[in-house]
Order: sequence, then structure tokens, then C-alpha cells
Amino acid sequence: MSLLEIVILLPLIAALAIWLGAPARATSVGAAILNLLIVLSLVFQFKSASAGKAGFAFESARIVLENPAISFGVGADGVALILALLTALVTFAAVWQISGEKPAIYHIASLLIAGGALGAFLCTDVFFIYAFHELALIPTFLMIALHGHGDSDHRKAVAWKTTIYLGAGSLVLLAGLAWLVLEYSGGGKLTFDLNALRAQAAATPLPTEKQGVIFFILLLGFGTLVSLFPFHSWAAPAYATAPTPVAMLHSGVLKKFGLYGLLRIAMPLLPQGVHVAWVQQALLFMLLGNILVMGFVTIHQKRLDDVLGNSSVMHMGYIFLGLAAGTEIALRGAVLLMFAHGISIALLFALAGRLRSQLGTLELSKLGGLGSHAPAFTVLFAFGTFASIGLPGLANFAGEVMVFIGSFTNFGATHFGPLQWTVVFALWGVVMSAVYMLRAYRGIFQGTAASGLFMTDPSFSQRVPLILLAATLLIVGCCPWLLLSLIKTDLAAGIAAAAH
Repeated sequence: MSLLEIVILLPLIAALAIWLGAPARATSVGAAILNLLIVLSLVFQFKSASAGKAGFAFESARIVLENPAISFGVGADGVALILALLTALVTFAAVWQISGEKPAIYHIASLLIAGGALGAFLCTDVFFIYAFHELALIPTFLMIALHGHGDSDHRKAVAWKTTIYLGAGSLVLLAGLAWLVLEYSGGGKLTFDLNALRAQAAATPLPTEKQGVIFFILLLGFGTLVSLFPFHSWAAPAYATAPTPVAMLHSGVLKKFGLYGLLRIAMPLLPQGVHVAWVQQALLFMLLGNILVMGFVTIHQKRLDDVLGNSSVMHMGYIFLGLAAGTEIALRGAVLLMFAHGISIALLFALAGRLRSQLGTLELSKLGGLGSHAPAFTVLFAFGTFASIGLPGLANFAGEVMVFIGSFTNFGATHFGPLQWTVVFALWGVVMSAVYMLRAYRGIFQGTAASGLFMTDPSFSQRVPLILLAATLLIVGCCPWLLLSLIKTDLAAGIAAAAH
């Protein structure tokens, strides 16, 4: 069994073991630590394993069906490894945060989400990429409905809304993937193998207009899963209602699946599709909706969990901007921003969960003065806050700068086109991020709480995963090349060059 197969299956086996009666916390934390160590070892081995190879490293495949050709194939390039590392880090932090009095289902759900995300990122068969993502969605819905915050009616309403949106998005995505597979199977035996589909796409590309139509269907499907405007209204209530570990894993990790799918499947197989005029214009309008409309919505939120949920939706617009540009620097920046956003939002939701458990409220009007009570908590929250607004020296800054520069200089354009104007408007999102995050930070940690609420710093053991996430933001922010060096030049350049 390959290491990638172990990485995918380990969380699922651990979840099964807990269901059968194994100690929940020890099993989930142990599995998360082991998975993190394995992923780190794969990252260190990647350079030598991928030397001289244009495709995936660490490949293996187990045939499931001959016709249609479906196999449990795994493989990793730099993008997949970066997202696997993100998943391993957030999973460790999420399961560590689960308190001892919580039922075992918290650990089981967290491990199932992590295993589904890892399978979606590391599989090389379109069937299993889709199937693993659907596996990860099921515990998300159930945990919101059964163990979310708020009264029973509210939880169930949010769970149903999330299920309907993501279910509809998954059906649209399935239709687009089925069309893509049918087109590139050449009229012969159907194949879901991503390498075979890429080879067919390179040999006999589809007409440009057909690429545009299929790409747009995939954009709607993947985009709904990422909360692309205007299919976004499920996300903020879901994150605010979900239990803390589920909010961390879905907003930090699973939400990146749609972006990864566009980068891994749609753009390589339909390189002209994103640059068809009407598709490009629609995408630019939608991502501006994420940045500007959701920026104004976030500014008007009165609760910390609503601020974080809407902020997460807003920041997806920057990543979509990088994908729309298609230049090498913009694509690299988008991947880096996926990682940075995942770490920062997971850290913020973990801290918000601790606030809620100690104080019983996340209403900003009832908070204040906590900086003098919990200085370590205040510093950790500062890392998440300043990363979210793109402070230099933290990971989000490098990704955002690369996206903006790569988009503004798209293919050496010498005039202001729609993409350049989109960048100009999108830059205002940085200002709005600073407004709502700094205002929330000031309201929580400075001044004096009108209600006299008091909290204490987490113990050292409780700080460990939080410190790890904050340190990751700082290390990647100061040394972004640590991740960018994993993305082989020919991958990003190949996608950009195909669009010419």
C-alpha cells in the first residue's frame, strides 16, 4: 500500500475504530499526528520523487472496473501536496480542540471530513475525486443539524439550506464531469483516469465554444461548493452554526475542493474555456460579488461568527481572480492563498469556539477588554486577524500580492481591459477586510466589556495546535518559497500557455 493510500485511509480507519469503541480522543489525535508526519515526509521527498517527471509523483492505481475504466488511483503534484498539508494541519488542530466531554461523534465526523478531503485532493481518478468529496459533505450536514449552535429549529433550517445548495451544486458538477468524460473518451471505452483524459485533451482538444459551455457548467458546480457569488448564501450560516471542529475543517479545507477541481480538472482539460469572452465576463462579475458585496455585508455583521463566515466567503473572490487571470504568477498566488486562507480561518474559528465556550456569546456588543484577561489568546487572535487582512510577513499577504500582480499584468496586457478593472475594484476588498477585522479585534480585546465578561487563557496543551497554526502563517509568510517551490514551473506555465 502506498503512502498516499495510507494518508487517505488512515482517518477513515480511525473513524471506524472509534465507532467500534476505541478511545475517541486518543485515536483521532494519534491518527491526525501520524498523518501530519506522513504528509511532511512526502513533502520532503517530493523533489526527488518528481525529478524528471511531468505528471504526478507517488502514483499507484488499483483497478475497480474495466469498462468504464475506474481505478482507485492516487498521485500528487505540488498543488495536491500543499492542500494535503493544509488538511493534515487543520485536522490536527480540529481534533485536538474537541473537549473531553464531547461525544465520540465529534471525532468521527472530523476524521470523515478529513479523509474525504484528502481523497479528493490526492486521487487521480475523476470518479473517486467526486466520491470522496461527497463523503466529506455527509458528516458536515449531520453535525450542523444534530450538534450545531442555536436551537433545534435553527440548526435544522441551516442544515437543510446547506444540503440543498451543496446538493444542487454537486448535481450540476456531476453533469459537467459526465459531459467532459464522454467528450474525451473518444467514443470508445469510458475512462475516468485524469492522466488519460489529459492526454486525450492534448491530442484532440474540443472546439473553443464547447469548452466554454462545459467550463461554465463546471464553474457553477464547483463554484457553488466554494460559495461563489450568487450561490454563496449557505456558507456563512453553516459556518456560524456548525460545531467548531466542523467549521474549521469545512471553511479551512473542504471549501478548497471547488477551487482545486477547477485548477486540477477544468482548466487543464478545457484551457480555452475560461477565456471565452462570456465565461470570463461572468466569472469576473461573480468574483467581484464575492469581494465587494460580501465585503459590505461583513462590515455590517454584529456577531464574530458571522463576521468570520462572511469574511471567508469574501476571500474566495481573490482566489477566483487568480484562476480567471491564468498567468503563472496568479495561479501560484491562488494556490498559496488557498493554503493561507485555510490556516488563518481555521485558527480564527478555533479561537471563536473557545470564546463561545467560555463566555456563552459571540455578540461583539457584549465583548471587550479581553486583552487584559487573556494576553496569549489575544496574540493568537492577532495572528489570524492580521493574516486575514493581508499584513506583510504573514502567509495571506504573499498570495494576495501574487494574485493581484499576476492578474493586472495578464499576458503582458498594455491596456486596461476587464481583468485590469476587476483588479482595481478588488483592491478595495483589502480595505474592507481591514475595516471589519480590526473593528472586531478592537471591540473584543480593547476597552471594557459592558456585560463584564471575563475569560482566561487556554492552558499550554490547549495552545499547542493554535500556536502551530499561527507559526505556520508566520513561516509561510516570511518564506513563501517553501510552498511555491513544490509547484513545478511547467504545471502553472502549462495551464497559462494553453490559454493563448
